[in-house]
Amino acid sequence: MTIAQPTHPQLATSAAIFRDGKVLLVRRARSPAKGVYSLPGGRVEFGESLAVALAREVMEETGLVIDLVGLSGFREVLPNAQVAGHYLIMSFAARWVEGEPELNDELDDFQWVAPADIGQYKTTDGLAAILAMAEDLVGG
Repeated sequence: MTIAQPTHPQLATSAAIFRDGKVLLVRRARSPAKGVYSLPGGRVEFGESLAVALAREVMEETGLVIDLVGLSGFREVLPNAQVAGHYLIMSFAARWVEGEPELNDELDDFQWVAPADIGQYKTTDGLAAILAMAEDLVGG
């Protein structure tokens, strides 16, 4: 059975969640970004605000409650050999409020990382720039 791909861009959110000066990185357990560290997040459902979608996706993926600080940038993923879809990912800075990471089946690892140390991880394209903006928003 072939699943039809959307014929228009999909809107998604992600969160740079800061706790005690570190940011949460999660590793994707599925293609197309399998084995790559990124930020938790996912698609915005029809009729859902960005803030509600972000809180829902973070809760579903990690079990964490967050406090949204502000928009830290965006990333556009265009269709290519590895990615069939077209995504616009709105990335936000957030502060950890409560909970400990409990990953769903979309993720297979997490790390709380000092922003200066993200170069030690294989990450999604553009993550360093998003984190730099997010860190400025939360006050380092």
